[in-house]
Amino acid sequence: MIVNLLFYVFAAALVASALGVITARNPVHCALFLVVAFLNSAVIWLLLEAEFLAITLVVVYVGAVMVLWLFVVMMMDVDVEKLRQGFTRYAPLGALVALVVIAQIATVVYVRHLGLEDTVLVQPKPAGYSNTAALGELLYTQYLFPFEVAAVIL
Repeated sequence: MIVNLLFYVFAAALVASALGVITARNPVHCALFLVVAFLNSAVIWLLLEAEFLAITLVVVYVGAVMVLWLFVVMMMDVDVEKLRQGFTRYAPLGALVALVVIAQIATVVYVRHLGLEDTVLVQPKPAGYSNTAALGELLYTQYLFPFEVAAVIL
């Protein structure tokens, strides 16, 4: 019950911060809203017991990419008025994309309401389970060669 409540609270905060990303007038505020959105996403990953994905999101995106992007945005001189001039030109396309996303969400809700998704039951994890340890064990045993090739390429 508390996990569901926390999910809805952080999902609402995620949606609000995502709206802040696209409606903020200042590019720096836009980047800070994006940081908040990433942090809320990480908390939702934690609620889903995917600790590795949550910490990766925080370290990689919030810790590295967003800091770099904030420095770039703060260093360049952005003419905000010039950017706002073409906003209404793309409004119909934005409305179309929003309608498609709403239709997809409605389809998922409708299918879930029909009960077609109940065929797969999620088993609870044991007390000492760690998905980070399971991921590490899988990477360093079964997928060791592809993991090393990816490391060499990167």
